[in-house]
Amino acid sequence: MDALAPSPAAPRAGLRPLTVRMATPRGFCAGVDRAIQIVERAIEKFGAPVYVRHEIVHNRHVVDRLKGLGAVFVKELDDCPDDRPVVFSAHGVPKSVPANARARQLLFLDATCPLVSKVHVEAERHHAQGKHIILIGHAGHPEVVGTLGQLPEGAISLVETVEDARTFQRPGDQPLAYATQTTLSLDDTSEIVGVLKSRFPELPDPHKEDICYATTNRQEAVKQLADGSDLVLVVGSKNSSNSVRLVEVALRAGARDARLIDDATQIDWAWFDTVDTVGVTAGASAPEPLVQAVVAAIQARFDVRLADDPGEPETVTFKLPRALTV
Repeated sequence: MDALAPSPAAPRAGLRPLTVRMATPRGFCAGVDRAIQIVERAIEKFGAPVYVRHEIVHNRHVVDRLKGLGAVFVKELDDCPDDRPVVFSAHGVPKSVPANARARQLLFLDATCPLVSKVHVEAERHHAQGKHIILIGHAGHPEVVGTLGQLPEGAISLVETVEDARTFQRPGDQPLAYATQTTLSLDDTSEIVGVLKSRFPELPDPHKEDICYATTNRQEAVKQLADGSDLVLVVGSKNSSNSVRLVEVALRAGARDARLIDDATQIDWAWFDTVDTVGVTAGASAPEPLVQAVVAAIQARFDVRLADDPGEPETVTFKLPRALTV
């Protein structure tokens, strides 16, 4: 706590003192920022409507704002007309999706996060080398569906838990490799990998960690935040894997309580009973204005001592598709 730099403020009469610690980094990552820009630029360049297959990122507020600009969100490519652009979400898609788009001569823009694309390329490389791939991830998550869809059925086995890792059976005598969903808990994944390597010592590590830099940084920041916080508020949507993981990480790191909220309206002020220090962070798909609205709501009810936790700022950026820059 010594590293915190509280903002000076006069005491507010009648309000209970409360320390609010802000995680660094928090909120948007480069992949999310790029995906949102792709939809915005597509609407600017081609006019509305622009169709988006699945939620561009997992945040209700982001999706609703883009709907207001002219984005139409659909479940499948079959729901898109032939004469309008379509954007694929940041989570990635099976190979069959762009193949179908080409067959229909659709104008499509792929907003897949480059770090997810890296996992796809890695899986294809292992498959070309004759290896069977173990994918660590959550069944049904769009990123996992997209990764499974890069290769023929049966080429990848999904492992979700430590128990799955204990019971996984190698197909025949195939050599093995593994990859992971980019938004997993670092600690959970490490435990699963440990079990797999104890059973298959030859299992090689990826050339570079699959769990993305933003997930890693936000989990490390929330561990620091949880140390000394009675309550941690994570701004993010329930279908956001990385946001859900932040709540889990905060609790494991020592926070007495941790809650996932879409926005300030979801705060239950009973959570603040007997709380002296609150930590605030946000998942990688949550906009910063939502975080600031949460802080403002707290400041309206408490005499707040606001402090930023130390952390390294992120400088990663990803290029937009050429079709939007020429």
